[in-house]
Amino acid sequence: MDQVAFGVLGSVTAERAGLPLALKGPRHRAVLARLIVARRRVVPVARLVADLWEEPPPAAVGAVRTFVGDLRRALEPDRPSRAPARLLVTDGPGYALRAETVDAWRFEQAVQTAAQEEPARAAHLLRDALELWRGPAYAEFADEEWCRGERARLAELRLRAVEQRAEALLAAGRAAEAVPDLDAHLAGHPWREEAWRLLALALYRTGRQGDALAVLRRARATLAGQLGVDPGRALQRLEADVLAQDPGLDAERGATAARVWSRAAEAYDRTVAAGSRARLESTVGLLRTLAVTGSGGLAAAREHRLAAITAAEESGDPELTARVIGAYDVPAIWPRSDDETGAHRIVRAAERALARLPATPAQDAARCRLLTTIALESRGTRSGRAVQAAAEAELLARRLDDPGLLAFALNGVFMQSCTRAGLAPRRDAAGTELVALAARHGLVTYEVLGHLIRVQARAALADFSTADEHAAAADRLADRHELPLVRVFTEGYRALRLAATGETGHAGGGADSARGRGAPVSGRQAERSGGPDPGRAGAAERSGRPVPDTDSATARRIGGPVPLVGSLPARGPGTRVTPAGAVEAAYREVGRLLDGPGMPGVRDGLLPFALLCLRLAGQPHGIRDAVDPGADWGPYLPWIRPALALAADDEAAARDALRELPEPPADLVQEALWCVVAAAALELGDRTALRRCRAALGPAAGQLAGAGSGLVTAGPVDGWLAAIDEALGRTGLRPPAPS
Repeated sequence: MDQVAFGVLGSVTAERAGLPLALKGPRHRAVLARLIVARRRVVPVARLVADLWEEPPPAAVGAVRTFVGDLRRALEPDRPSRAPARLLVTDGPGYALRAETVDAWRFEQAVQTAAQEEPARAAHLLRDALELWRGPAYAEFADEEWCRGERARLAELRLRAVEQRAEALLAAGRAAEAVPDLDAHLAGHPWREEAWRLLALALYRTGRQGDALAVLRRARATLAGQLGVDPGRALQRLEADVLAQDPGLDAERGATAARVWSRAAEAYDRTVAAGSRARLESTVGLLRTLAVTGSGGLAAAREHRLAAITAAEESGDPELTARVIGAYDVPAIWPRSDDETGAHRIVRAAERALARLPATPAQDAARCRLLTTIALESRGTRSGRAVQAAAEAELLARRLDDPGLLAFALNGVFMQSCTRAGLAPRRDAAGTELVALAARHGLVTYEVLGHLIRVQARAALADFSTADEHAAAADRLADRHELPLVRVFTEGYRALRLAATGETGHAGGGADSARGRGAPVSGRQAERSGGPDPGRAGAAERSGRPVPDTDSATARRIGGPVPLVGSLPARGPGTRVTPAGAVEAAYREVGRLLDGPGMPGVRDGLLPFALLCLRLAGQPHGIRDAVDPGADWGPYLPWIRPALALAADDEAAARDALRELPEPPADLVQEALWCVVAAAALELGDRTALRRCRAALGPAAGQLAGAGSGLVTAGPVDGWLAAIDEALGRTGLRPPAPS
């Protein structure tokens, strides 16, 4: 039998072999839509009931079962009456839809694929992907809280796809084709600065300099007149370049560079033997550049790096293998691997090369690079060997007095400084040395790394003014040297800062400044800025649980909704409180930036986790209603499971999940994960789990939980320690452990 294809990019539909299936009434469609939102995961019956009715009738559970039975007959009409369902299945406390074909999923996959294709192919893929949209996602459920986040996410992804296609058309030399779609796009979404930039550039490249300037001035008037902000750096720079008729705006510059590359590559192919070692070592140099260029380059570099290492090992030459492994000195800022299997393979290859490398002073530099590689590729593992390798590499690099080698080794030291909570001062010291060393010796990528490390560390210490300076410095270097991936982390920091202080610290104006200065928000967002989220409050009321009180004594100690730093301030004149919707929008922009660059270790699960931390920071006892059961939690799932069980009113499962909980990875969000666990333990009164959380968080006293990531925070650690101590019947805080 043909597969059932589901559609949610418009009204909710199901069809087989192009023929629509009869889905009956609106509640049948609501059940189906809710299961699609869950992305093949189980939705408990209790959650379905809470989502389908504001005030569930006595027979609500039976009604849900009836809806499911009707849907099963529509989706699998030929299934024998007693045979188990294969598509809409019963699983544990609820149901799951084992769908394979959903238009929204196809759209997302096409957008991700396009980010790694050459421009003409990318434009074609994105055109086909955008044609999948028949209207607003989940159109008939626009007012339902359970799909609000998914609708917003898909809408943002669609807007970005329009801009991504325009960018691809420009890169392919088809600027005129981009103009009509961008015009229509901006008519409905005039706040999108990237769309204004692309439209002006497309007009300029079609010989319409006057129209390009008019568009830029219209953008300035729109942003200033309706949001009260100036255009961001990119628009300001483009306007100056258009006025100066900068040759860099001309697509011919890219064509010239392409011709130079093509001729050089042809000459290399003619003169360097196909199987030579020089080719292998040259490949690693290319991969280093590819890894920092964005647009899928990092993922491609990872794949080809493993192939290069395999080829080097096959040569039987340990010195060549050491050079190939160690030459990939790409700065690393995130201590969670994008490819754990590949990382393990690289570590094993580095250990084999170390064992075979001649023990002579001439090989000390190669030995240092191999040790640093072990430290970097063992990120997040709490490996004693990795910590030892980082220390040995640093000693070797200092003895050899090689600035580039020392910068590489300090990156390994940084990566192994996440073994427990509270180590932000140690990382700050590494970042400080990196900035000075790299600036002195022209090591641009390591100078950027040093600035980003200091952004993270100073955010953990709530020193946002210093963190702002380093974020701005990283952006300036990234703009000058074409390092697009840097913006993921600087914009992520500004989202964190907005959550923590109500400001972004963004000196350049633009959309981020609008968020920091109280830009207009919807009625729903405005309600959320002044108290508990009405959707979560409604869910709590429907389940018979009390609505969490953000003005409770414990909530004040945690830090309140926003700002999060210190105690919850009085809501008097002059107090800045950022609408939660603005913070969510900032995080969704970070999620958009993470689509395509090939950083799953950063991207997966980040958005729902950041939003959960945002909600928990002022409501330590609100975990049931803060967690989103339908979200894709990625690698964070094991530490979210207790909260998900509580949201499903399954306290026994929550206790089991707490009891079996592993220690979080040695990364930059471990403190925030412990706070999520603490919130579940507080809800259950689980003293064993609370003591475990207390011991883990204690060394981070005085810091912001998770802010060392530069991306998320669950508020001041001191507030969580106080809440735990209160629950355990203790008073006072333990002094922080020495760092």
